[in-house]
Amino acid sequence: MLVGEGLAAGARAQLGTAYARNFTLLHRERILAPISRELALSQRLADSVLLKRMLRDPADAAVRDAFFAEAEGYRQAFRGRSWFAISALDFNYWFNEEGKPTSQLPRYRLSRDDPDDGWFFITVAGDAPYNINVNYDAKLEQTRIWLNVLVRDAGETIGLAGSGLDFSTFLADFTGRHEPGVVPVVVSADGAIQAHPDPERVALNSTGKAAPVSRTLAGLLPGTDPAEVAAVLARSRGQPEAAILREVRAGEDDRLLAVTYIPELGWHVVALVDLDSAELTGGNWLPYFGFGLALVLLVLLAGFGYLIERLVLRPLRALQRSADAISRGEYTVHLPGAGHDEIGALSAAFARMAGKISRHTAELEGRVRERTAALEASHAEALEAHRQLDASISYASLIQRAILPDRDLEHVLGERHFVLWRPRDVVGGDFYVFRSEGDGFLVGLFDCAGHGVPGALMTMLARSAIDHALGRIGAGDPAAVLAEADATLRALLGNARLERALATSTDAGLVYVDRARGELVFAGAAIGLFHSDGEDVAHVAGSRHGLADRRPGDYRNVRLPLRPGSTWYLVTDGLLDQSGGDQGFGFGRGRFSEHLRASAHLPLAEQAGRLAAALAQWQGDWPQRDDITVLSFRID
Repeated sequence: MLVGEGLAAGARAQLGTAYARNFTLLHRERILAPISRELALSQRLADSVLLKRMLRDPADAAVRDAFFAEAEGYRQAFRGRSWFAISALDFNYWFNEEGKPTSQLPRYRLSRDDPDDGWFFITVAGDAPYNINVNYDAKLEQTRIWLNVLVRDAGETIGLAGSGLDFSTFLADFTGRHEPGVVPVVVSADGAIQAHPDPERVALNSTGKAAPVSRTLAGLLPGTDPAEVAAVLARSRGQPEAAILREVRAGEDDRLLAVTYIPELGWHVVALVDLDSAELTGGNWLPYFGFGLALVLLVLLAGFGYLIERLVLRPLRALQRSADAISRGEYTVHLPGAGHDEIGALSAAFARMAGKISRHTAELEGRVRERTAALEASHAEALEAHRQLDASISYASLIQRAILPDRDLEHVLGERHFVLWRPRDVVGGDFYVFRSEGDGFLVGLFDCAGHGVPGALMTMLARSAIDHALGRIGAGDPAAVLAEADATLRALLGNARLERALATSTDAGLVYVDRARGELVFAGAAIGLFHSDGEDVAHVAGSRHGLADRRPGDYRNVRLPLRPGSTWYLVTDGLLDQSGGDQGFGFGRGRFSEHLRASAHLPLAEQAGRLAAALAQWQGDWPQRDDITVLSFRID
């Protein structure tokens, strides 16, 4: 009985330790995953060039419109469906969330004299690039886990930006499944409680100030020295991947304290486990089981010791000596007599093996020679097939290049244009068109679904549909040309009865330049038009849907004046989505616009070189994801 009770006590201690460690590490990952994602998005928002320009000059309507359009995309990506930005220059506070109309007006203005706003001035004065704070915003009437990221421009802190997770939802996810005898807690580096099953225990707005003792981890352990609690937290910060375990006192009761640290958030995940209440073993049967197991083991060991020696070990030793002799090539060795058990069957198998090894050796050598010859022949056939395939694709590339209007562009525009055309593979799904008509001309860029051979085949269909539409409509109405081409492609693809899962859409952008009227007419299908006068960059969006998309597009003409010195750009999403940098993010429309702003005043040949160099520097060692095409022209 004592042996069983000892086994039960030891098992209970081991189970309790493992339970506390696993519980803490599991909750660490449940917290880290969503908040890390929100923090990464908040850092990208804080690094937005448009945000910095808006904070510097909030009166610039164009910059403000562009930023709020960009911020709407961040809002949809944030888990909390909200974003905020605060200016450190005029203390204005912008906040937009799901379910309410987007407003460009500040919600309110912070004040140094308002104690509730003290957290902001402490944060922007500090060196930490971000902090995470649980706070109730009385003006917004919301309690959230705020992710506050510094907005820095030219070495100066000009504001904060980020998002907020709904605290009640976070608390429900963290403590939603009640485990008997376990209290899950999240505390900050200084021990202030950030999450607890009892919301009254949470230390709201604890940035830059000491939390009340009752709302700290030491306050949950009145029977434990606060210095000991602080030492456990410090040790956890030194070993962020581990769970630190310590027995502590909570008043008159003993508890097992498990702590792990999340350095990315500056939070500790804590579990207080009552080993007497936690469901570790599911009953009090373990002592009796341990006693019975110990007794059975003693009996079995005594019997097995004799039987194993007599029936197993002796025959095996004899068989081992015979096997060693066979391994040395002595196939005539005497094997132990075959019995009627497994060892006897093994001895018989060894006897058969010794007789067959010699015959199989000769047979295997002959088969190896035959297989080697067959493999050499197969390898030669594979090389020839690969050579023919490469030749076919190279020829297809020449054909695809031949349909591009480079000669017409050079004849009409000369040095006033450039084309950056980079298929991801030998052939690709991007192409461009040019047609001169009277005093005007039409130029267009197309991005067919897919790349490589499938994309190249799609360009044939799309080019046929565009030529048909231009023949019927003419070059002066880009929107009507896109609509006619869309109808033609749908008819062609509908007759093919393709599977719905196959992507067959084509993004397009058409520009008609009417020199007589001094205007430019643009229509786009999921491709927009960038233009710059050397100082500012503007973007005209096309329809949201491409040609032959699942939903028909609403293609409309946009008329723009032809201003001297303006440069126009059509670009496929292969450039904007190209991975690069340290994190593999896309090149992005904002970075592309900044590049245009810096180089639009240069000759187009020089612009092409600078754009290619900027793309190569951004891409680094990341592979090209899609076909890339940029078509630019200037009308003097």
